[in-house]
Amino acid sequence: MGREERLTFRANAEATRYGWLRLTPAYSVHLVSALLDRHAAAGTLVLDPYCGTGTTALVCAERGIASVTSDINPFLVWLARAKTAAYAADDLAAFAAAAAGVEEAIRADGAEPEWTPALHRIDKWWDEPTLHALGRAMAAIRAQAVPPAAADLLRLAFCRLLIARASVSFGHQSMSFKRRVDEEARLPAGGLVALAADTWAGAAATLARSATTPIRAAPRAIEADARDLRRALAGERPGCVVTSPPYPNRMSYVRELRPYMYWLGYLADGRAAGELDWRAIGGTWGCATSNVAKWEPPEARAVPYAGFDAIVERIAARSDVLGRYVRKYFHDIDVHVAELAAVLAPGATVHYIVGNSKFYDVLVPVERIYATLLARHGLGDVHVATIRKRSSKRELFEYVVSARI
Repeated sequence: MGREERLTFRANAEATRYGWLRLTPAYSVHLVSALLDRHAAAGTLVLDPYCGTGTTALVCAERGIASVTSDINPFLVWLARAKTAAYAADDLAAFAAAAAGVEEAIRADGAEPEWTPALHRIDKWWDEPTLHALGRAMAAIRAQAVPPAAADLLRLAFCRLLIARASVSFGHQSMSFKRRVDEEARLPAGGLVALAADTWAGAAATLARSATTPIRAAPRAIEADARDLRRALAGERPGCVVTSPPYPNRMSYVRELRPYMYWLGYLADGRAAGELDWRAIGGTWGCATSNVAKWEPPEARAVPYAGFDAIVERIAARSDVLGRYVRKYFHDIDVHVAELAAVLAPGATVHYIVGNSKFYDVLVPVERIYATLLARHGLGDVHVATIRKRSSKRELFEYVVSARI
């Protein structure tokens, strides 16, 4: 694996806990490890206020470092807890027995599924035989009387199954639909069902193997808004922050996560998805877009980066909603940094993995704006380091913005 690939989600090997469930913007375990090596001394509490797939929390858990991770999305909090759990032998045995029963249910072709979610245009995601197989799998999972830890592994295996058999592609920075492979499209219904069952069996086997790895310190994963950290942490004082907030590129995490969240019951309809995106930072999915179009700053909170207003005005000249989106994004990050500065332990270090953005012909120097916001709220030794060239537009890079309180 090349050096640049080691600094992306591609380094999060599928056969380990890091690869249990992929989210395209996930960052590399190797990058997190390097930052912790330099900045998380013994006894340091590590914070990740944008947990994503739980990479920072898992590195800490495996190393025995105390950590807290949070997210406004309850599905991501569940995922972080499941990935960092210590699974006992009894949990794994119960999971293996239940997984065999689910595989039998998938192969029992002919019965209609008990339930499928109200995911818009669900037929774009899965062909009919596969959709029925997923319905049978979920019904079987819900019927299993297993310990909570084994139930989490069943749900994780189901998530791997549903995305592996979906007509989607991860070839770009966000998920997109793809045409079904011709060979699969020609398979009879029974062949598609068998393919789903085989995929389930493979997912369950991978989870069973990697769930045996030792966890030395269970992190605390909480559902919380990164703009309200004082209440969320309730007096805890982190000494190191390693995190990667949503990038200001209008890519919605909720959009990426919809299939998992609908099937597992975290979302019931499109309105709920849009409302969650509106409460998050950086998303514009569903009704969040119309809310952004009407957004005005609730208070005078100018971004201290020279030229910021001109950047927003140039974007707004092409799209008023995108201009408002960029302004709101940094307004929210400014509120977050103010909260973060209030909870850090003396001498704490912070490290933000961020990417710059481009709207039309306007480059947004995200890393430099973050640096000015950190300085505004009393952090010093602010430093920006370029990590890698991103794979989309030639001007786009990824950075680590670091500072110390």
